[in-house]
Amino acid sequence: MKTSLTPPEGALPPVRHPEAPAPGEPIGAHYDQCFGCGGAQPHGLHLQVRAGEGVDVTAEFTVRPEHQGAPGLAHGGVLATALDETLGSLNWLMHVISVTGRLETDFVRPVPVGTVLHLDARVTAVHRRKIYCTATGRVGAPDGPVAVRATAVFIEVKVEHFIDHGRDEEIKAAMEDPDQVRRARAFEVNP
Repeated sequence: MKTSLTPPEGALPPVRHPEAPAPGEPIGAHYDQCFGCGGAQPHGLHLQVRAGEGVDVTAEFTVRPEHQGAPGLAHGGVLATALDETLGSLNWLMHVISVTGRLETDFVRPVPVGTVLHLDARVTAVHRRKIYCTATGRVGAPDGPVAVRATAVFIEVKVEHFIDHGRDEEIKAAMEDPDQVRRARAFEVNP
């Protein structure tokens, strides 16, 4: 069954968590080995995400030669990854853990190697465990021409989702990393 990208009747507006990062504050990598935001991935996107005013974020990444598909142009899968990672960063503003349920991407114009892609994303609605959101990527400047855009649904999960499905060695390493543990505690909820 295909997940609808349109919020159902009764969906609620998103609510920014009171302890969310302040507007303009960097959100940082959720995991150092993440291809999208992790600093330890030599060929990763090294996405730089900042909290917005509401339940929105902005991000940037520079398309490097290792990100190309056609000669001199960004690979479409890399652009979809940049959108997905930016959308996933919205979790930090609501203090929820979620995974991509569906991502629909439109490629509007080519993105040359060497270009800085300026991304923005926002949550549009929440319904039960589903988080509805949109994102755009613009070339050259935050108000530059749109190159890519996406609509997505993220599904809220518990941390056990990653423990049950991840590889033991990576889970163990993440649990031993003090920065990872500190960031994970941001999602703890008192009963």
